[in-house]
Amino acid sequence: MSALQLDPVMHAPLRLQLCVILSTCDEAEFALLRDETGVSDSVLSKQLRQLEDAGYVAVRKATVASRQRTWLSLTRAGERALRTYLRALTRLTEAVPASRR
Repeated sequence: MSALQLDPVMHAPLRLQLCVILSTCDEAEFALLRDETGVSDSVLSKQLRQLEDAGYVAVRKATVASRQRTWLSLTRAGERALRTYLRALTRLTEAVPASRR
């Protein structure tokens, strides 16, 4: 992928938002991500699955007070992909002539 190509996995607005949120913490509970993004459980699950399949997000499940809980964290590959994506966006915006900004 060239410096100006955008990662299609990271490019989806919700997946990008999830990666940015996860980049600010060690891990976040599924419910927090759902509440922060304002999407349904099913939409969130689908987007997180795509990030997990790409190796960008790790999933940890555990039972707490007899309920299954899910925590998510950004992997090193996810951190790298997010940094690369943000650099590519910066380069793209810098390529726009000042008169067009």
